[in-house]
Amino acid sequence: MGRLRALFHVALLGLGVISTAHAQTYPTKPVRVVVPFAAGGPTDLVARIVAAKLSEKWNQQVYVENVVGASGNIGTRAVARAAPDGYTVLVTTSGFVVNPSLYANKPYDPIAEFAPITIPAQAPNVLIVHPSVEAKTVKELVALVKANPGKYSFASAGVGQTGHLGGVFLNYKYGLDMVHVPFNGGGPIMNSIMGGHTLIAFLSLPSAAAYIKDGRVRALMVTTAKRSPAVPDVPSVIEAGLPEQETVFFQGILAPAGTPADIIAKWHADVVEAMKDPTVKAKLEAASYEVNPNTPEQFGALIKSEVAQWQKVIEETKMEKVQ
Repeated sequence: MGRLRALFHVALLGLGVISTAHAQTYPTKPVRVVVPFAAGGPTDLVARIVAAKLSEKWNQQVYVENVVGASGNIGTRAVARAAPDGYTVLVTTSGFVVNPSLYANKPYDPIAEFAPITIPAQAPNVLIVHPSVEAKTVKELVALVKANPGKYSFASAGVGQTGHLGGVFLNYKYGLDMVHVPFNGGGPIMNSIMGGHTLIAFLSLPSAAAYIKDGRVRALMVTTAKRSPAVPDVPSVIEAGLPEQETVFFQGILAPAGTPADIIAKWHADVVEAMKDPTVKAKLEAASYEVNPNTPEQFGALIKSEVAQWQKVIEETKMEKVQ
């Protein structure tokens, strides 16, 4: 029995050596970072900043690939099915925790099929209107939409994005009839807004902040309990009278489930280090992000709670499942 215990101990030590060696040599080839949304949007920005810093640190190419479609589901599924070896990761948004409850055919399992790494940056969503819209507050917007049935629609960065659910909840709470118009990311929304084709949008603050600051669009509220330092004149969700709509737009990094723990730990440590770089931090904060990376365990707990929260919202508002 003693000999068996000794052999088992040696085997465990051997596994530890192999695992450590794996972490020390990784990566030995280019690493693919999948963004399931269009280039030029906030998720793409964060992914490219992270990829550039890791390429520099690892002396290996870390490249971004935009795999667009089905409100992020196509790119997300591609990562879920990728080899769990650390050479394919996902950078995605809060829609990651919404879509599994919104689609009739569950596109992926956010808990079982992914290994959380960290959320390097997060920001509020924001409700904006084109300057031609008369409303100066959420209350005035509600009155305007009610007085003009069938006239107004709202845009979001895609079906299942928290901006989408924000508009649905606004409809539900006040009995409005705004039609949802989905886009493949924040960049295309702002192009449509600036062209006057879309008049109302719920989207991430980083996508709209520059336009808000120079007066090209009007912001009616941010979806956090306190005002954002990036746009301090914009009321909070509490001030707007909609505490139920408090949401955070996160940018999360995940790997396929089964990715070795040492690779997850390396990714986490090196992303945290990258976020401490003054240039990186300044660039993200200038884009209206809060930079405070969490741990894989914290991210995993958030995913579980957010999946439950958004499932409840979808059921409460009786949203029709997407086929």
